[in-house]
Amino acid sequence: MSFLSEKSDQLEEPLISISQEYDPETKGQFTRDEIVAETKLQLFLAGPMMFVNLLLSLVQTISVMFVGHVGELALSGASMATSFASVTGFSLLVGMACALDTYCGQSYGAKQYHMLGIHMQRAMLVLLLVSIPLACIWATAGDILQILGQDPAIAAEAGVYARYMIPSIFPFALLQCQFRFLQTQNNVVPMMLTSGITTLVHIPICWLLISKFGLGSKGAALANGISYWTNDIFLGLYITLSPSCKATWTGFSKEALQNVSKFIWLAVPSAIMVCLEIWSYEIMVIVSGLLPNPTLETSVLSISVRVANELGAGRPKSARLAVYMATVMVALESVVAVVVIILGRKIWGYCFSSEENVVSYVSDMMILIAVVNLADGVLSVLNGIARGCGWQKIGAIVNLASFYIIGIPLGIVLAFVLHLGGKGLWTGIIAAVFAQTIFLSIITIRTNWEAEAKKASARVFDSTLTLPVVA
Repeated sequence: MSFLSEKSDQLEEPLISISQEYDPETKGQFTRDEIVAETKLQLFLAGPMMFVNLLLSLVQTISVMFVGHVGELALSGASMATSFASVTGFSLLVGMACALDTYCGQSYGAKQYHMLGIHMQRAMLVLLLVSIPLACIWATAGDILQILGQDPAIAAEAGVYARYMIPSIFPFALLQCQFRFLQTQNNVVPMMLTSGITTLVHIPICWLLISKFGLGSKGAALANGISYWTNDIFLGLYITLSPSCKATWTGFSKEALQNVSKFIWLAVPSAIMVCLEIWSYEIMVIVSGLLPNPTLETSVLSISVRVANELGAGRPKSARLAVYMATVMVALESVVAVVVIILGRKIWGYCFSSEENVVSYVSDMMILIAVVNLADGVLSVLNGIARGCGWQKIGAIVNLASFYIIGIPLGIVLAFVLHLGGKGLWTGIIAAVFAQTIFLSIITIRTNWEAEAKKASARVFDSTLTLPVVA
């Protein structure tokens, strides 16, 4: 029997699975065993992934924390540079890597295990090539920010920080591909362990480079790259040597050079979908530099964004029962996050700065961040569903409407016309998040899961058409 015939038999199984096979006649009815099994599975997957996302974001956040105690100007520059790097680099790489959520996830569901390694290699190649022009943009960050009207002192400080962050962009690109390769085969514990070790190591690295070697904010920026490379090496060794990856990683292959255009075709709208959302947060930080007292506003807006990012988590599966259970569990997590934010609102600021005016302003902003988290938890589920189903183009349109037609214009009006400052900018973000949640909820509720499973089968089958036929 030919290889393709064998593949056709395998693809008869649904790729978007739930606890048991989907039956239209039992729509809306789930047994207790199904619910318990799905809950256990998602806790096993979502728990480690929550810590992975938190620990990964902490690398940059810890660097900014160290810089914050150097001085308010240094904090503003590092905050501005981190936001600039996110807008012009990290967010694009994260978005493009999210195409692996679709390709690797559906290939794994179709039992085309060897294709996961091929997809990861292809993504690594594309993302590393994309990183080269992004590094060039970071090298001129200071000049770009001045052209955009930022305070010259802050722009100059941010330009230096961004240049020393260039070594971090390449390992970050590889890390995103490794994460999705492991995540889509439900192998998340190693990611949690390596991220935990990396984060712990990052603290003394920052201290050594900033304090002992006297590099100041430059040392904090360099520490990011060292920590990302450390995480890359750990995961690379695990993927290469672990028996659990034996079927999915079969070594480097020329096959990864094929179908690059198909990966890019999905990676571009995936990047647009992710970037439109991430950019809206970071644009608000950059816009805050145009407000009166730009040093204070930039510092506080950046801290607010970092805290909001750290406390949001959720990695759903794309199926009807999974959607229900993920929504319930993430909603509970959001409530916990809101409690943490409100109770600790007078403490967060001291993690980043010892300036009393910064700490006081951060405390006021925490209430608004708590409101965002109420919707952001469910939104993380809906975004995960969109990536898992390959709805990146739809997601891009939704994010464009939510953030750039509703959120950002409203925030700018509130901040500059009604003179609400940073609070006005953040209120615009709140409106965008709620709009995005409503739009994606409507799309998800109206989804035909049987049709989505057929589309997934077609996508996996199409991605392997170039393989040779064997007897």
